[in-house]
Amino acid sequence: MQTRTEIAPVAPVSTIARLTPGLALCAVASAIAMAAGALVPALSPLLIAIVLGAVVANVVDLPQRVRPGLAFSAKRLLRVGIALLGLQLLLADVLGLGWKIIVVVVAIVALGISGTMVVGGLLGLTWTQRVLIACGFSICGAAAVAAVDGVVDAKEDEVLTAVALVVIFGTLMIPAVPLLSQALGLSDEAAGVWAGGSIHEVAQVVAAGGVIGGAALGVAAVTKLARVLMLAPVIAILGIRQRLTASGADAHRPPLVPLFVAAFLVCVGVRATGLVPDVVLGAASVVQTALLTAAMFALGAGVRVATIRKVGARPFVLAAISTVWVASIALVGVFLAGLGS
Repeated sequence: MQTRTEIAPVAPVSTIARLTPGLALCAVASAIAMAAGALVPALSPLLIAIVLGAVVANVVDLPQRVRPGLAFSAKRLLRVGIALLGLQLLLADVLGLGWKIIVVVVAIVALGISGTMVVGGLLGLTWTQRVLIACGFSICGAAAVAAVDGVVDAKEDEVLTAVALVVIFGTLMIPAVPLLSQALGLSDEAAGVWAGGSIHEVAQVVAAGGVIGGAALGVAAVTKLARVLMLAPVIAILGIRQRLTASGADAHRPPLVPLFVAAFLVCVGVRATGLVPDVVLGAASVVQTALLTAAMFALGAGVRVATIRKVGARPFVLAAISTVWVASIALVGVFLAGLGS
Protein backbone atom coordinates (compact mmCIF):
# COMPACT_ATOMS: atom_id res chain seq x y z
CA MET A 1 0.00 0.00 0.00
CA GLN A 2 1.39 3.30 -1.09
CA THR A 3 1.30 6.16 1.39
CA ARG A 4 0.69 9.68 0.24
CA THR A 5 3.47 12.16 0.92
CA GLU A 6 2.34 15.69 1.71
CA ILE A 7 4.58 18.55 0.73
CA ALA A 8 4.58 21.48 3.10
CA PRO A 9 4.26 25.00 1.64
CA VAL A 10 7.95 25.76 2.05
CA ALA A 11 8.19 28.75 -0.29
CA PRO A 12 5.98 31.25 1.66
CA VAL A 13 7.56 30.31 5.00
CA SER A 14 11.00 30.56 3.44
CA THR A 15 10.21 33.99 2.00
CA ILE A 16 8.91 35.29 5.33
CA ALA A 17 11.98 33.98 7.14
CA ARG A 18 14.22 35.62 4.56
CA LEU A 19 12.50 39.01 4.91
CA THR A 20 12.04 39.02 8.68
CA PRO A 21 15.50 40.28 9.82
CA GLY A 22 15.45 43.28 7.49
CA LEU A 23 11.79 44.08 8.21
CA ALA A 24 12.47 43.90 11.95
CA LEU A 25 15.39 46.30 11.58
CA CYS A 26 13.21 48.71 9.59
CA ALA A 27 10.43 48.43 12.18
CA VAL A 28 12.81 49.30 15.03
CA ALA A 29 14.30 52.19 13.05
CA SER A 30 10.81 53.45 12.17
CA ALA A 31 9.77 53.37 15.84
CA ILE A 32 12.91 55.28 16.86
CA ALA A 33 12.42 57.89 14.13
CA MET A 34 8.74 58.38 14.94
CA ALA A 35 9.49 58.66 18.65
CA ALA A 36 12.18 61.25 17.95
CA GLY A 37 9.77 63.13 15.70
CA ALA A 38 7.14 63.13 18.46
CA LEU A 39 9.64 64.50 20.99
CA VAL A 40 10.93 67.16 18.59
CA PRO A 41 8.04 68.13 16.25
CA ALA A 42 10.38 70.23 14.09
CA LEU A 43 12.12 67.00 13.04
CA SER A 44 10.35 64.80 10.52
CA PRO A 45 10.38 61.02 11.15
CA LEU A 46 10.99 60.44 7.44
CA LEU A 47 14.08 62.64 7.37
CA ILE A 48 15.33 61.15 10.64
CA ALA A 49 14.89 57.67 9.17
CA ILE A 50 16.83 58.47 5.98
CA VAL A 51 19.71 59.99 7.93
CA LEU A 52 19.63 57.14 10.46
CA GLY A 53 19.76 54.58 7.66
CA ALA A 54 22.69 56.31 5.98
CA VAL A 55 24.61 56.60 9.26
CA VAL A 56 24.02 52.96 10.16
CA ALA A 57 25.01 51.76 6.70
CA ASN A 58 28.27 53.72 6.75
CA VAL A 59 29.23 53.00 10.35
CA VAL A 60 28.10 49.39 10.76
CA ASP A 61 28.70 46.53 8.36
CA LEU A 62 25.11 45.34 7.98
CA PRO A 63 24.84 41.54 7.74
CA GLN A 64 23.70 40.01 4.47
CA ARG A 65 20.58 38.53 6.08
CA VAL A 66 18.96 41.96 6.54
CA ARG A 67 19.30 42.96 2.89
CA PRO A 68 16.22 41.16 1.48
CA GLY A 69 13.99 42.83 4.07
CA LEU A 70 15.58 46.22 3.38
CA ALA A 71 14.99 45.81 -0.35
CA PHE A 72 11.37 44.79 0.30
CA SER A 73 10.83 47.84 2.52
CA ALA A 74 12.43 50.26 0.06
CA LYS A 75 10.10 49.15 -2.72
CA ARG A 76 6.96 47.38 -1.51
CA LEU A 77 6.34 49.19 1.79
CA LEU A 78 7.12 52.51 0.12
CA ARG A 79 4.50 51.90 -2.57
CA VAL A 80 1.85 50.98 0.00
CA GLY A 81 2.75 54.15 1.91
CA ILE A 82 2.42 56.26 -1.25
CA ALA A 83 -1.00 54.70 -1.94
CA LEU A 84 -2.20 55.48 1.59
CA LEU A 85 -0.93 59.05 1.18
CA GLY A 86 -3.97 59.55 -1.05
CA LEU A 87 -6.21 59.37 2.04
CA GLN A 88 -4.47 62.47 3.40
CA LEU A 89 -5.16 64.47 0.25
CA LEU A 90 -8.52 66.23 0.26
CA LEU A 91 -9.40 67.46 -3.22
CA ALA A 92 -11.58 70.19 -1.77
CA ASP A 93 -8.54 71.67 -0.01
CA VAL A 94 -6.51 71.59 -3.23
CA LEU A 95 -9.34 73.21 -5.21
CA GLY A 96 -9.62 75.74 -2.38
CA LEU A 97 -6.19 77.06 -3.32
CA GLY A 98 -7.84 78.70 -6.34
CA TRP A 99 -7.17 78.24 -10.04
CA LYS A 100 -4.15 80.56 -10.04
CA ILE A 101 -2.22 78.51 -7.49
CA ILE A 102 -3.24 75.27 -9.19
CA VAL A 103 -1.83 76.60 -12.47
CA VAL A 104 1.36 77.57 -10.60
CA VAL A 105 1.65 74.03 -9.20
CA VAL A 106 1.26 72.49 -12.66
CA ALA A 107 3.89 74.91 -13.99
CA ILE A 108 6.29 74.05 -11.16
CA VAL A 109 6.09 70.34 -11.94
CA ALA A 110 6.11 70.64 -15.75
CA LEU A 111 8.80 73.31 -16.02
CA GLY A 112 10.77 71.89 -13.09
CA ILE A 113 11.03 68.46 -14.72
CA SER A 114 11.71 69.74 -18.24
CA GLY A 115 14.31 72.28 -17.13
CA THR A 116 16.13 69.76 -14.94
CA MET A 117 16.15 67.24 -17.80
CA VAL A 118 17.67 69.79 -20.19
CA VAL A 119 20.39 70.87 -17.76
CA GLY A 120 21.13 67.27 -16.84
CA GLY A 121 21.58 66.47 -20.52
CA LEU A 122 24.05 69.32 -20.89
CA LEU A 123 25.95 67.93 -17.89
CA GLY A 124 26.15 64.53 -19.59
CA LEU A 125 24.08 62.57 -17.04
CA THR A 126 22.12 59.49 -18.06
CA TRP A 127 18.42 59.85 -18.86
CA THR A 128 17.42 57.76 -15.86
CA GLN A 129 19.57 59.78 -13.44
CA ARG A 130 18.12 63.00 -14.80
CA VAL A 131 14.50 61.89 -14.57
CA LEU A 132 14.95 60.62 -11.00
CA ILE A 133 16.39 63.95 -9.85
CA ALA A 134 13.87 65.95 -11.91
CA CYS A 135 10.83 64.18 -10.47
CA GLY A 136 12.24 64.01 -6.95
CA PHE A 137 12.90 67.73 -6.86
CA SER A 138 9.78 68.81 -8.77
CA ILE A 139 7.12 66.53 -7.20
CA CYS A 140 7.61 64.88 -3.80
CA GLY A 141 11.18 63.93 -3.00
CA ALA A 142 12.28 60.38 -2.20
CA ALA A 143 8.79 58.96 -2.72
CA ALA A 144 8.76 60.32 -6.28
CA VAL A 145 12.27 58.96 -6.87
CA ALA A 146 11.19 55.48 -5.80
CA ALA A 147 7.94 55.70 -7.77
CA VAL A 148 9.77 56.72 -10.94
CA ASP A 149 12.31 53.93 -10.42
CA GLY A 150 9.45 51.44 -10.52
CA VAL A 151 8.67 52.62 -14.05
CA VAL A 152 12.03 53.45 -15.64
CA ASP A 153 14.10 50.70 -13.97
CA ALA A 154 17.10 52.85 -13.07
CA LYS A 155 20.39 51.60 -11.65
CA GLU A 156 20.60 51.24 -7.87
CA ASP A 157 23.37 53.82 -7.48
CA GLU A 158 21.31 56.36 -9.49
CA VAL A 159 18.31 55.86 -7.19
CA LEU A 160 20.37 56.14 -4.03
CA THR A 161 22.16 59.22 -5.32
CA ALA A 162 18.84 60.92 -6.09
CA VAL A 163 17.53 60.07 -2.60
CA ALA A 164 20.67 61.44 -0.96
CA LEU A 165 20.40 64.65 -2.98
CA VAL A 166 16.74 65.08 -1.95
CA VAL A 167 17.76 64.83 1.70
CA ILE A 168 20.71 67.22 1.39
CA PHE A 169 19.14 69.98 -0.70
CA GLY A 170 15.62 69.67 0.73
CA THR A 171 17.00 70.00 4.25
CA LEU A 172 18.95 73.11 3.23
CA MET A 173 15.66 74.61 2.01
CA ILE A 174 14.02 74.33 5.45
CA PRO A 175 15.84 77.39 6.90
CA ALA A 176 16.47 79.05 3.52
CA VAL A 177 12.84 79.58 2.47
CA PRO A 178 11.69 81.19 5.77
CA LEU A 179 14.74 83.48 5.83
CA LEU A 180 14.34 84.53 2.20
CA SER A 181 10.58 84.97 2.65
CA GLN A 182 11.23 87.39 5.49
CA ALA A 183 13.87 89.23 3.47
CA LEU A 184 11.46 89.57 0.53
CA GLY A 185 8.66 90.74 2.81
CA LEU A 186 6.29 87.92 1.81
CA SER A 187 3.05 87.44 3.71
CA ASP A 188 2.53 84.21 5.62
CA GLU A 189 0.23 82.92 2.87
CA ALA A 190 2.70 83.78 0.10
CA ALA A 191 5.59 82.26 2.04
CA GLY A 192 3.52 79.12 2.63
CA VAL A 193 2.73 78.75 -1.07
CA TRP A 194 6.40 79.27 -1.91
CA ALA A 195 7.49 76.66 0.62
CA GLY A 196 4.91 74.15 -0.59
CA GLY A 197 5.79 74.85 -4.20
CA SER A 198 9.56 74.66 -3.92
CA ILE A 199 10.71 72.30 -1.14
CA HIS A 200 11.21 68.66 -2.09
CA GLU A 201 9.72 66.45 0.67
CA VAL A 202 6.31 66.79 2.32
CA ALA A 203 8.02 66.52 5.70
CA GLN A 204 10.50 69.25 4.78
CA VAL A 205 7.62 71.50 3.72
CA VAL A 206 5.87 70.97 7.06
CA ALA A 207 9.08 71.82 8.91
CA ALA A 208 9.58 75.03 6.92
CA GLY A 209 5.92 76.00 7.28
CA GLY A 210 6.21 75.59 11.05
CA VAL A 211 9.25 77.89 11.08
CA ILE A 212 7.41 80.56 9.07
CA GLY A 213 4.41 80.31 11.40
CA GLY A 214 0.98 81.89 11.16
CA ALA A 215 -1.15 80.69 8.27
CA ALA A 216 1.87 79.42 6.37
CA LEU A 217 1.84 75.83 7.57
CA GLY A 218 -1.65 74.97 6.34
CA VAL A 219 -1.29 76.53 2.90
CA ALA A 220 2.22 75.12 2.52
CA ALA A 221 0.99 71.58 3.22
CA VAL A 222 -1.95 71.84 0.82
CA THR A 223 0.23 73.34 -1.93
CA LYS A 224 2.69 70.50 -1.49
CA LEU A 225 -0.10 67.90 -1.61
CA ALA A 226 -1.24 69.47 -4.88
CA ARG A 227 2.27 68.73 -6.21
CA VAL A 228 2.01 65.17 -4.85
CA LEU A 229 -1.21 64.76 -6.85
CA MET A 230 0.84 65.42 -10.00
CA LEU A 231 2.74 62.18 -9.33
CA ALA A 232 -0.03 60.13 -10.98
CA PRO A 233 -0.04 61.81 -14.43
CA VAL A 234 3.76 62.04 -14.49
CA ILE A 235 4.15 58.33 -13.72
CA ALA A 236 1.53 57.51 -16.37
CA ILE A 237 3.41 59.59 -18.97
CA LEU A 238 6.72 57.94 -18.07
CA GLY A 239 5.07 54.51 -18.23
CA ILE A 240 3.75 55.21 -21.74
CA ARG A 241 7.18 56.45 -22.83
CA GLN A 242 8.89 53.39 -21.41
CA ARG A 243 6.53 51.05 -23.23
CA LEU A 244 6.95 52.89 -26.53
CA THR A 245 10.74 52.96 -26.35
CA ALA A 246 11.26 49.45 -24.95
CA SER A 247 12.67 46.94 -27.42
CA GLY A 248 13.73 43.33 -27.19
CA ALA A 249 12.28 40.37 -25.33
CA ASP A 250 13.86 41.35 -22.01
CA ALA A 251 12.91 45.04 -22.20
CA HIS A 252 11.23 46.57 -19.14
CA ARG A 253 7.58 47.31 -20.01
CA PRO A 254 5.76 48.74 -17.00
CA PRO A 255 1.95 48.89 -16.85
CA LEU A 256 0.40 52.09 -18.17
CA VAL A 257 -0.72 52.90 -14.63
CA PRO A 258 1.28 51.08 -11.92
CA LEU A 259 -0.86 49.39 -9.27
CA PHE A 260 0.32 51.63 -6.43
CA VAL A 261 -0.51 54.76 -8.47
CA ALA A 262 -3.99 53.39 -9.18
CA ALA A 263 -4.35 52.64 -5.45
CA PHE A 264 -3.23 56.20 -4.65
CA LEU A 265 -5.94 57.60 -6.95
CA VAL A 266 -8.54 55.28 -5.41
CA CYS A 267 -7.58 56.53 -1.94
CA VAL A 268 -7.89 60.13 -3.15
CA GLY A 269 -11.36 59.31 -4.49
CA VAL A 270 -12.40 57.54 -1.29
CA ARG A 271 -11.29 60.52 0.80
CA ALA A 272 -13.22 62.88 -1.49
CA THR A 273 -16.48 61.07 -0.69
CA GLY A 274 -16.30 62.24 2.91
CA LEU A 275 -17.52 58.85 4.09
CA VAL A 276 -14.31 57.76 5.80
CA PRO A 277 -14.56 58.27 9.60
CA ASP A 278 -11.96 60.48 11.26
CA VAL A 279 -10.76 57.61 13.40
CA VAL A 280 -9.99 55.57 10.25
CA LEU A 281 -8.21 58.53 8.65
CA GLY A 282 -6.16 58.99 11.82
CA ALA A 283 -5.17 55.32 11.91
CA ALA A 284 -4.36 55.35 8.19
CA SER A 285 -2.15 58.40 8.71
CA VAL A 286 -0.16 56.63 11.44
CA VAL A 287 0.21 53.48 9.30
CA GLN A 288 1.22 55.52 6.26
CA THR A 289 3.83 57.43 8.26
CA ALA A 290 5.19 54.22 9.76
CA LEU A 291 5.45 52.54 6.35
CA LEU A 292 7.09 55.53 4.69
CA THR A 293 9.46 55.95 7.64
CA ALA A 294 10.50 52.29 7.42
CA ALA A 295 10.96 52.67 3.66
CA MET A 296 13.04 55.83 4.12
CA PHE A 297 15.31 53.99 6.55
CA ALA A 298 15.75 51.22 3.98
CA LEU A 299 16.55 53.74 1.26
CA GLY A 300 18.96 55.55 3.57
CA ALA A 301 20.66 52.25 4.39
CA GLY A 302 21.54 51.95 0.73
CA VAL A 303 23.37 55.28 0.63
CA ARG A 304 27.11 54.70 0.85
CA VAL A 305 29.67 57.49 1.00
CA ALA A 306 31.79 55.53 -1.46
CA THR A 307 28.86 55.40 -3.91
CA ILE A 308 28.24 59.13 -3.64
CA ARG A 309 31.93 59.81 -4.26
CA LYS A 310 31.93 57.50 -7.26
CA VAL A 311 29.12 59.33 -9.08
CA GLY A 312 31.14 62.55 -9.08
CA ALA A 313 30.09 66.17 -8.84
CA ARG A 314 27.69 66.39 -11.79
CA PRO A 315 24.56 65.07 -9.98
CA PHE A 316 25.24 67.56 -7.17
CA VAL A 317 25.53 70.38 -9.69
CA LEU A 318 22.24 69.34 -11.29
CA ALA A 319 20.58 69.09 -7.86
CA ALA A 320 21.70 72.60 -6.93
CA ILE A 321 20.51 74.05 -10.25
CA SER A 322 17.21 72.15 -10.04
CA THR A 323 16.59 73.39 -6.50
CA VAL A 324 17.12 77.02 -7.55
CA TRP A 325 15.11 76.50 -10.74
CA VAL A 326 12.06 74.99 -9.01
CA ALA A 327 12.20 77.59 -6.22
CA SER A 328 12.40 80.40 -8.81
CA ILE A 329 9.38 79.08 -10.73
CA ALA A 330 7.41 78.85 -7.48
CA LEU A 331 8.42 82.37 -6.39
CA VAL A 332 7.50 83.89 -9.76
CA GLY A 333 4.20 82.05 -9.55
CA VAL A 334 3.54 83.52 -6.11
CA PHE A 335 3.96 87.04 -7.48
CA LEU A 336 1.95 86.37 -10.66
CA ALA A 337 -0.87 84.98 -8.51
CA GLY A 338 -0.95 88.27 -6.62
CA LEU A 339 0.35 86.91 -3.32
CA GLY A 340 3.64 88.80 -3.26
CA SER A 341 2.97 90.75 -0.10
